[in-house]
Amino acid sequence: MTLSPRRPRRRRPAPLIGSLALATGVGLVAAPAAGWLGDGARAHAATPPAAAATIVVAKDGSGNYTTVQAAVDAVPANNPSAVTISVKPGTYRETVKVPANKPHIRLVGTTSGKNDVTIVYNNASGTPKPGGGTYGTSGSATVAVEADDFQARNLQFVNDFNEANSSITDKQAVALRTAGDRIVLDNIGAVGDQDTLLLDSASKSTVGRVYINNAWIQGNVDFIFGRASAVINKSAIRLAKRYDGSSGGYVAAPSTAAGKKGFLFINSNVTGDVGSRSFYLGRPWHAGGDASLDPQAIVRNTDLSAAIKTTPWTDMSGFSWKDDRFGEYKNTGAGSGAASTDRPQLTDAQAADYEIADWLGGWQPSA
Repeated sequence: MTLSPRRPRRRRPAPLIGSLALATGVGLVAAPAAGWLGDGARAHAATPPAAAATIVVAKDGSGNYTTVQAAVDAVPANNPSAVTISVKPGTYRETVKVPANKPHIRLVGTTSGKNDVTIVYNNASGTPKPGGGTYGTSGSATVAVEADDFQARNLQFVNDFNEANSSITDKQAVALRTAGDRIVLDNIGAVGDQDTLLLDSASKSTVGRVYINNAWIQGNVDFIFGRASAVINKSAIRLAKRYDGSSGGYVAAPSTAAGKKGFLFINSNVTGDVGSRSFYLGRPWHAGGDASLDPQAIVRNTDLSAAIKTTPWTDMSGFSWKDDRFGEYKNTGAGSGAASTDRPQLTDAQAADYEIADWLGGWQPSA
């Protein structure tokens, strides 16, 4: 990656890192009025009926529904205002889909512990589907969010597919997939092995902004991937061994479209019970062999354990990482290193353009 000299820049307000409810790390703004969809989108002329402000899910039958999907189904299409799906502690073995026509859903565990509510399933890319075919990588997601303005807090998304299952060769198994814009994931877990967290957008030409704060994200191969413009802030990135006990893998596989922001890891830590110098920070995923993509991953102000290789970026499927946008800034720990041709570092001046506010592009996550 070639880091060009910084252009003259008009001063901008400092990044909004602070005191959003539950310590999301972004400044709190007032909730939008009913019917306002944000970023210039207009409400429909015929406003649909609003759902109940809160829907309670409890496995023991003490809530409105016993499954998360039933609660999502109860939200009216094109609901104009926020609906909270409040989930009581328990393990919910199901797949969940939030369709594109159900925005403004807040999926919230009722305790402050991200492990008290678990949504889990075990589909993999190669898992046979009823009626024929297989799920594919994106279809394997335990939870799939296609709507805009979605928020999740105080729970974890898990894909517990057993990679030792030799009858399935395509072992990618997604815990959470997002494809909307203005997504907030606060105090959540995303746990799996290969392809754990798919941060995507509705299409290559649309923006999918994701703000992740205080998360636990675990996996081994390309376990944070996709074309979203995503901030991963104050989070624990946990490296896991493969099913055969071996160490080795890749944290990020961005497939960013040209002219858009990719992944920004900031104020976080990367570690795990794996071998020394066994993991890359990332590699460029040119999905479908699309040479027009310009994958981007920046890791800054983050503690890196000795598990990270001294040359932390690598090529993928014939595409060189040096032709795309990869770099670091002021990382610490045994896995950090000095600037070199194999380890690009931002200058202080360049780093001023690689802050949380730059990634969110005028959007301020709201409670």
